Amino acid sequence: MKILMVLTSHDQLGNTGKKTGLWLEEFCAPYYIFKDAGAHIVLASPKGGEPPVDPKSDGITTQSISTLRFKLDGEAKEQLATTERLADVSESDFDAAFYSGGHGPMWDLAEDRNSRKLIESFLAARKTVALVCHAPAALRHVETPDGAPLVSGRRVTGFTNTEEAAMELTDVVPFLLEDELKRLRGIYSKGEDMTEYVVEDGLLITGQNPKSSAAVAKLLIEKLA
Repeated sequence: MKILMVLTSHDQLGNTGKKTGLWLEEFCAPYYIFKDAGAHIVLASPKGGEPPVDPKSDGITTQSISTLRFKLDGEAKEQLATTERLADVSESDFDAAFYSGGHGPMWDLAEDRNSRKLIESFLAARKTVALVCHAPAALRHVETPDGAPLVSGRRVTGFTNTEEAAMELTDVVPFLLEDELKRLRGIYSKGEDMTEYVVEDGLLITGQNPKSSAAVAKLLIEKLA
């Protein structure tokens, strides 16, 4: 069982002068669920190398068992520091793909051609793609073989407008993920803000927020089993 974990390379929060990147919990929780299930994990990002971590996700109030485990795991830290370039990975080498969130994907993975082609190739090969929180932004330009938006008519979720508003970033992000998934004619649904909520539609799994990352990862393992 080989899983590709895709992470952001983007570290600027719009024009605010503040930093962003991946949300640590959305990487750590799935990483250890995959690892404990015996999966071989490969990390990739658009630029390769060490992806940025949103500083807010590494604060005292955002720590969890998985993030604390990561801090003591030299092998995992080395792996995160040396991600492969997204352009250099191939769907044929993996059984599934998992996209971690954080605000970074709103800028890079949402527009990345390599990511788009990768998702399309995974689904064409009948392999599961899972995305959590802001990572469903990577579906923005993904198409079906007939050229329609991939999410059109599919059940999906992702970070909500009200969750974005609570973070006071509605006017900072390049688009609102909930609105964009609806614009693409996705069958968007959501749970209560900052509570676990996961949607499965065939080979596509999406999670609403950081609280959903572990559940998305567990569902992906179940599908692989």
